[in-house]
Amino acid sequence: MERAQLDLSNVSQQLVAARRLQLGDWLRGSQIDSTRRSASFAEALNGALAGIDTTILPGASAGGSLPSSVPFREIIEAVAADRGIPSELIAAVIQAESGFNPNAVSPAGAKGLMQLMDGTAAGLGVSDPFDPLQNIYGGATYLASMLERYDGSVALALAAYNAGPGAVDQYGGIPPYAETQKYVPTVLKLFEQYRS
Repeated sequence: MERAQLDLSNVSQQLVAARRLQLGDWLRGSQIDSTRRSASFAEALNGALAGIDTTILPGASAGGSLPSSVPFREIIEAVAADRGIPSELIAAVIQAESGFNPNAVSPAGAKGLMQLMDGTAAGLGVSDPFDPLQNIYGGATYLASMLERYDGSVALALAAYNAGPGAVDQYGGIPPYAETQKYVPTVLKLFEQYRS
């Protein structure tokens, strides 16, 4: 069954308020594990990221506000505020992962806006990975845990989001996988574009 994409940018204020209440209800009932870990930062990408601030301190402000044209903006901003990470980073990950398609499924089986694998989704309390609210909350929670694990390094958190923290730990930085080597600078550039 094909699912319709929810575009909150053109809905009434009442629907926006209802979605925010739904987020609050879902958060109160979630089983999301917020355990945080930290690890050291290892330099990578040999200057490809020059001029881009790639550090977010754990517990940092969720940042500015996204343009109204960004799909799922209200959910992204509410989740960003709750998780303490920039809404612009969440939007950048969603754009790179699924192009804002809540029904996206990768060849590896990752699902939804932030492309959660079934095991990861279940561990984050996400029962429906195609539900934008659950998917964004689960993906942002995982991303926040990677930011804490890697002392606020956005580059390493993104590498871990893409390739897994085991690969980042094994290589002491961004793994030498072509997909990950392309993914990290792509998301960082999108992040910078949303921030400007």
